[in-house]
Amino acid sequence: MSANDESIAYPHPGARRPYDTEPTAPHVVVLFGATGDLGRRKLLPGLAHLTLSDLTPDVQVVGTSLEEMDDEGFRQFARKALDEFSTKPVEGADWEEFAARLRYVPQSAGPDALASAVRDAEEQLGTDVRRLHYLSVPPKAARAVIKMLSEADLVEGSRVVMEKPFGTDLASAIELNDEIHQTFTEDQIFRIDHFLGKEAAQNILAFRFANGLFEPIWNRTFIDHVQIDIPETLGLDNRAEFYEQTGAFKDMVVTHLLQVLAFVAMEPPTALEPRAISEEKNKVFRSLQPIDPRHVVRGQYAGYRDEPGVSPDSDTETFIALKCEIDNWRWADVPFYLRTGKRMAEGQRIISIAFREAPKSMFPAGSGVGSQGPDHLTFDLADASKLSLSFYGKRPGPGMRLEKLSMQFATRETAEADDVLEAYQRLILDAMRGDHTLFTTSEGIESLWERSAPLLENPPMVKSYAPDSWGPNAIHQLIAPHAWRLPFERTWRESHR
Repeated sequence: MSANDESIAYPHPGARRPYDTEPTAPHVVVLFGATGDLGRRKLLPGLAHLTLSDLTPDVQVVGTSLEEMDDEGFRQFARKALDEFSTKPVEGADWEEFAARLRYVPQSAGPDALASAVRDAEEQLGTDVRRLHYLSVPPKAARAVIKMLSEADLVEGSRVVMEKPFGTDLASAIELNDEIHQTFTEDQIFRIDHFLGKEAAQNILAFRFANGLFEPIWNRTFIDHVQIDIPETLGLDNRAEFYEQTGAFKDMVVTHLLQVLAFVAMEPPTALEPRAISEEKNKVFRSLQPIDPRHVVRGQYAGYRDEPGVSPDSDTETFIALKCEIDNWRWADVPFYLRTGKRMAEGQRIISIAFREAPKSMFPAGSGVGSQGPDHLTFDLADASKLSLSFYGKRPGPGMRLEKLSMQFATRETAEADDVLEAYQRLILDAMRGDHTLFTTSEGIESLWERSAPLLENPPMVKSYAPDSWGPNAIHQLIAPHAWRLPFERTWRESHR
């Protein structure tokens, strides 16, 4: 579509929840780290689509970063970001409308210049304007940004979105939370985990708590074990300085995989509202057993130490697999296996629930029952979210021969497939509306760091693994007598709609 074509019509991008009937207040979004990788790939395209939809029609964006540029330079930067990463074309009048909402203040200009730009943007929006500060900056820079917001008098009537990691251990998490709480109250703070913004992650809540078929069997009596498996094919992607200080556990497990675990393991909340859901998640974290280093496999892909910016004797793990246990009535003796890593064979994001086998089989030897592992319920957390229930059924023909079958569902098969919000779009919208449901509390993150202490204090040695593999061989001893679901024994079926 050329710039002279008619602009595309932006439909309502998502089905509204009951409390979505109220219009979103006008917002000034102050985007710190606006020219960084996250801003370019996700935040600017996401803000464009939200702004052009009917969910957030009254938005002004003030970008700020270390780069020296003016408003027009920032608009050109945003134009390139949308061209490269937007999932929908933004052209013609739509682009002109979004571009007019963009302005830029280099951080070198100081808090007064930032405050002036924000207040100019607020005047464009009228009355009852709220501010959303998005801190797309490294953890060390977050403190300086919080101080700058205080000096600029931009705290009152605002909310702040913070990117991971939230500390590096219990002491640093407590210190960081204490520092932030000197400026912002807890209800103003939104600690983001984009995994929980995915349609599939939220579908776990619907699947569990809306169906009498599954909630009664969602416990130790019927579930044998759970796997949360998020391998990545990407390497460092020019983030050696960050990754050397962080590693796979701090980068992915504390801030993503254990958050997803809470959705899988939580008790039914008293209501589908933020405080009730956060409390049930925090109960899971409090029930999590301290992570035993003996049940952890740390790996490092061959060639990692040769990457630019990596120490030649680095002990940083690019892979981690571990067994977790939850000490409560529902999950006693049910292991949760978590795995994630860089430069692995496939990029996947799955939750796999393995059900216990029947206590006694009437089928003869050689019938095939149990030959392909237990029955599984699998959630695919990729953007094209899918769900599969695998089970044994009779193979057509004479005799009693069983084989693994599956029922599958994909969001794209529904009439509302085009209404799905991307994770960052949904989470930015929720933060604007003050909805903490999909965000992490200070109590929750501190609980996780506390339970991580044994591993952080006594980590096992890293084991080398080949790039494009599934990790060190020790992962098979970790999960025995079970087996990892990935790689899948079958591929997802494609829709023929």
